[in-house]
Amino acid sequence: MEKRTITTDRAPAAIGPYSQAVAAGSLLFVSGQIPLDPVTGQVVDGGFAAQARRVLDNFLAVVEAAGLTPEHVVRTTVYLTDLSRFQEFNALYAERFGSSPPARAVVQVCALPRGVEIEMDGIAAFPG
Repeated sequence: MEKRTITTDRAPAAIGPYSQAVAAGSLLFVSGQIPLDPVTGQVVDGGFAAQARRVLDNFLAVVEAAGLTPEHVVRTTVYLTDLSRFQEFNALYAERFGSSPPARAVVQVCALPRGVEIEMDGIAAFPG
């Protein structure tokens, strides 16, 4: 099995010893994306909605860097520090993934890197 690293400047650079994504066989494994501005490396301002949009933008930028689209995403995991934001996140998520969204888990966690409110990772499948 061939393994290759996927990187893009449209998403924040890794802040630790990991890759933005790794393609292995027919799958793309996208590392957890937090709401960092890819240019400044800082957490975006504007509260939860702004953070959620940035996470989705960062995640999909990595997917697109691998030559894939949102339709190729088959599984995501979303980490929220406040599960009461679940419905608000659902509305933003639906805008990006449309009528055929991937399988998903959403869990509440006590803390995330850099004090952010949301993180998302996932798996996409290459066609064929």
